[in-house]
Amino acid sequence: MASRPVLTAALTALAPISWGTTYAVTTQFLPPDRPLFTGLMRALPAGLVLLALARVLPRGAWWWKSAVLGALNIGAFFPLLFLSAYRLPGGMAAVVGSIGPLFVVGLSALLLGQRPTARSVLTGTVAAFGVSLVVLKAAGALDPVGVLAALASTASMSTGTVLTKRWGRPDGVGPLALTGWQLTAGGLLIAPVAFLVEGAPPALDGRAIGGYLYLALANTAIAYWLWFRGIGRLSATQVTLLGPLSPLTAAVVGWAALGQALSPVQLAGMTLAFGATVFGQIAPRTSPVPVPEVASRGNTVTQRRRRSWPKTPAPAVASRSPHVGAVPAGVPCTVPPPAGRRPTGSGKVGAGSESTG
Repeated sequence: MASRPVLTAALTALAPISWGTTYAVTTQFLPPDRPLFTGLMRALPAGLVLLALARVLPRGAWWWKSAVLGALNIGAFFPLLFLSAYRLPGGMAAVVGSIGPLFVVGLSALLLGQRPTARSVLTGTVAAFGVSLVVLKAAGALDPVGVLAALASTASMSTGTVLTKRWGRPDGVGPLALTGWQLTAGGLLIAPVAFLVEGAPPALDGRAIGGYLYLALANTAIAYWLWFRGIGRLSATQVTLLGPLSPLTAAVVGWAALGQALSPVQLAGMTLAFGATVFGQIAPRTSPVPVPEVASRGNTVTQRRRRSWPKTPAPAVASRSPHVGAVPAGVPCTVPPPAGRRPTGSGKVGAGSESTG
């Protein structure tokens, strides 16, 4: 039983690890300067595939709940994230995004009634500091629009995570259908913005088609299914503390596949961020509740009552006798009959009683 939360956290961690490969795939396989079209191609095809697999549509209030969650987790998050990445230098967007756990801690207090703990705040702060050591580079003045977009994207995803935890899922609906609803709603929200801002879709070659297939299926459909599945089984803070794995994966992929060097400071930051992520998955220990003394006495009494009886047979008891003056019920047969009464049966004492015992 104890291994189930560990397995759930490990599977959920595959989502941000997959998202960490987005930068490499985008720069190496996809057309340049098309962030909105890339977001559209990630969300809408993946959502339609999951809807076809789940074959379940929202009902009642879940139409607007799915639209809200789709806008927060996909429709608003993708464009804001790409906008901040294009306008901020040196990985600053990733640094702002790494403070997501702190957003979730505050929102969980407001929407879920979970009191912030020093443990969760400290873990989120250490994770954000570690990510900043990995991705932050020296740069000039920051673009205010980029900073606002980064903050808005982090707030959007954090709010969507907490609301997903608060609303749960309808009865009989699994995380596959819930993910399909959100991806489809988010993709439909991005589509008109992408066509208005970026115009017609670009021409795609084989590399671009392969890149978009990877982003739609592995990077979005499977990754978001694992993410929303984890939200349903872990706490919102635990899930969000897995987010720093995304920039850490991007740094590792850049080192391994793109030839980007890692300095000692970056390695130290990776160690801090990864340690905080792992520590955030460990549930805090709770002191055992002492058992009252009365309950222990009751258990002792119960154990005494359940003790087996001796195996040696008890002496026969005269229980039923139709004769007047017979041995009273419950008296051993070795006791002679009352004085003045004549024995029955063969004349031996207690013979009749033995036959009816």
